[in-house]
Amino acid sequence: MAAYERVDERRDLRPGLGAQVPPIVRQNLLNLDQRGCEGLAQTLGCKPFHGRNLFKWIHKHGVDDFDAMTDLPKAFRARLAAEASIPRLPVAAEKPSADGTVKWLLELPDGQRVETVFIPEERRTTLCVSSQVGCALDCAFCATARQGFNRNLSAGEIIAQVRHAVQRIGRAPSNIVLMGMGEPLANFDAVVTATDVMRDDLAYMLSKYRVTLSTSGIVPNIYRLAEVSDVALAVSLHAPDNALRDELVPINRKYPLEELIPACRAYLRGDTRRRITWEYVMLDGVNDSIAHAKALIRLLEGTPSKVNLIPFNPFPGSGFETSPPERVDAFRQRLLRAGLVATTRKTRGDEIAAACGQLVGRVQDRRRRVPAMSQAVALRP
Repeated sequence: MAAYERVDERRDLRPGLGAQVPPIVRQNLLNLDQRGCEGLAQTLGCKPFHGRNLFKWIHKHGVDDFDAMTDLPKAFRARLAAEASIPRLPVAAEKPSADGTVKWLLELPDGQRVETVFIPEERRTTLCVSSQVGCALDCAFCATARQGFNRNLSAGEIIAQVRHAVQRIGRAPSNIVLMGMGEPLANFDAVVTATDVMRDDLAYMLSKYRVTLSTSGIVPNIYRLAEVSDVALAVSLHAPDNALRDELVPINRKYPLEELIPACRAYLRGDTRRRITWEYVMLDGVNDSIAHAKALIRLLEGTPSKVNLIPFNPFPGSGFETSPPERVDAFRQRLLRAGLVATTRKTRGDEIAAACGQLVGRVQDRRRRVPAMSQAVALRP
């Protein structure tokens, strides 16, 4: 979505005239990182530090009213009020869970809807945000894929999810994960801008270890990401070999494991303090045997890794079942004996369909759905 949006339309009401007056178009300031706000200030005749102050008002203080930004010049505030906006996303539904998890269904300006999930824990709070309306990558076990794909979110629509959560819970989350609807690396520019804002000291102040981008494995954009960012990287792996992963994660047919694993190693840049998190959903009788565990150990040899085992979260018509707890534990114990860091994710929010793989939102006009292969090819190398 562009940095501008329609916010008002008026008809010419003079007698005999029915022509439509062009809509007023305002710049969505949530699409701008700190540098973008500095550039905007200079364009409007102010100093760069006025742009930094604007950025701080928007994100650190959560202010929407330009008149309340008292350290900005009056003329600058007047121009902003006339030509810019700081939009909030209307809440179509809010669903709380007994475990404290909350899911918000947020409506976008074009009527599409995406889901955002807040997960409180004893020592941390995690916000799971979406990066696309639907998803084109067709992972076999994911409810989002069944929705089809319509479009990318703008950076402002991603950040608006964060601002909504901060407003509702009264503080910034300690962790943000781009694990909601969509493939983040298929929306590269907007996602990079949004993660820069999340980590900015004048905004949400999250460290690079507390912003996690989850990808199904668009290899060229993993290399691109390494050039411009150092957020934590999680990879939806789900299988230890190409044959099985081709079925579960179709993007593997274009970027197989022999290309994906080296790209992930390169992303770490030799930093021994960092690991790739490998997400591995446990599907009963599909990928959960000890033989699969041994193959996974061989695959990850030499790669600093953390394996996150995810009990499958059922949804209607999925065709899969959750692995029994004892089999998940046996799988994990085999990984641990091989020296891998391995954890089992605790399912949160499953009774409100807020758990991993269950987000669906509302995707209108599925005719715009883009097949996974053609979408990936369209990305810049």
